[in-house]
Amino acid sequence: MKTFFSFLAVLSVSILSAQTLKNFSVPKGYTQIAEATGDLDKDGTDEMILVFDTNIKASDDRNLEGTTDYKRVFYILKNENDGLKVWKKNSSILFSSGTGFYPSDNTLEINIKNNSLQIRQSFFTNSRHTQQYKHTFRFQNGDFYLIGSLDHFEDTCDFSFTNEINFSTGKVIIDREYSSCDDDAKIPQDFHKEFTHKLQNLIRMDDFKIGEHKFKVSGLKEDFIF
Repeated sequence: MKTFFSFLAVLSVSILSAQTLKNFSVPKGYTQIAEATGDLDKDGTDEMILVFDTNIKASDDRNLEGTTDYKRVFYILKNENDGLKVWKKNSSILFSSGTGFYPSDNTLEINIKNNSLQIRQSFFTNSRHTQQYKHTFRFQNGDFYLIGSLDHFEDTCDFSFTNEINFSTGKVIIDREYSSCDDDAKIPQDFHKEFTHKLQNLIRMDDFKIGEHKFKVSGLKEDFIF
């Protein structure tokens, strides 16, 4: 009997939560740039993710291509009988439309895999360097949490650096590969390290901003930044 009443309590909370979700409509002046569908909370019904360029300037600076830099936002939407409802909204994870050296070559991809949201972003930091990110979020304990981070930084000639961590298992991979377009250059020795680092608490999606979290790595001068 106690189990039955516990089930009713959880069901009541779920119904109340669904009733309080706001209806979704595309804000005026927003331009959709990506979308994905999949089941994020394992309830058997797919959610929809929509990503937009907003009409809000991220900066007043003009890049080399002369385009305006706009903020980006994504919505996680519940598909209810009476239409789409806003379950989650976030703009802190996404880089603005004018980020990087050649904004027209930037990429942003989202997908849902294994009931988790994956966000991939890449851009040129200058004419030779590319920066790639992949961040994975999972819905658990009533919220979305960061469970995976991959950071890949590459030079066309000299290096390829990767930092990767699975926050669920704690597995960390640090990889440094060196090369050169100059046949006479002295090339540094490659470096590869794998170890386990468990965070005391997972980071909520709303509390995460790329590059603002770090921890010490034994044997290295620099921190692991994510």
